[in-house]
Amino acid sequence: MHQRFSGATLSWLRVLLFASFTPLAIAQSTDIFVTPIPNVPFSGIIDVQRSFVRPDGTVVNVKTIRQIARDSRGRIHNEGRELVPVSSKKAPKIGRIHLYDPQTRISTVIDPRHKTFWATLVNHPPSTVPPGLLAASPVGDMLPANEFTKQEDLGMSDMEGVSVHGVRQTQTVPADAAGTVEDVVVTDEYWYSEELRINMQIKHSDPRVGAVTMTVTQVSRTEPDPSLFEIPDGYKPR
Repeated sequence: MHQRFSGATLSWLRVLLFASFTPLAIAQSTDIFVTPIPNVPFSGIIDVQRSFVRPDGTVVNVKTIRQIARDSRGRIHNEGRELVPVSSKKAPKIGRIHLYDPQTRISTVIDPRHKTFWATLVNHPPSTVPPGLLAASPVGDMLPANEFTKQEDLGMSDMEGVSVHGVRQTQTVPADAAGTVEDVVVTDEYWYSEELRINMQIKHSDPRVGAVTMTVTQVSRTEPDPSLFEIPDGYKPR
């Protein structure tokens, strides 16, 4: 069945996407964070599948794609695109492009719709490993164990020709704390590539609000186009 969305609903979806798009070094644990490390160039496409639970209990399923890239200098390119219905055949429009240069520590956000950009100096260099749950990394920290949290080692696998290590964290929220009839089980899953120093896949599921799966696809290990890391001609500072 094809889902139909009103203009108000589509506007709401765009707000959800761009509100979660983090232009600086601090990223949410439910996002693919491109680490700005040198000498490991690559490019790829993030496939995003999301579901949102509305207050009335109905579920909205949407999707988007995002291009990411990192050059040999460690510069990163990370897009933010609008969410579209899963039945849509059109490419989601780009709303924001984030550039970061670890050598200058300049973070730049580009707005293609208005052909503007703004740049800031990052006070503290971003991490060289993804934020959030780091147990998927051999040097990562394990979260403290408690009676509500369980962590499972999923072992090694292969994604896009690179070796990845999987970790699943399951947190049980008691019904009285969640305000629900039954306990709520929140699940996070991470597949981390030590070689590329990024999470190749992230899954998050919370029955109260929805779920998201982000998967890095179409990985190329060649040097990306230098223009991806530059402000396009004709763009004005905002």
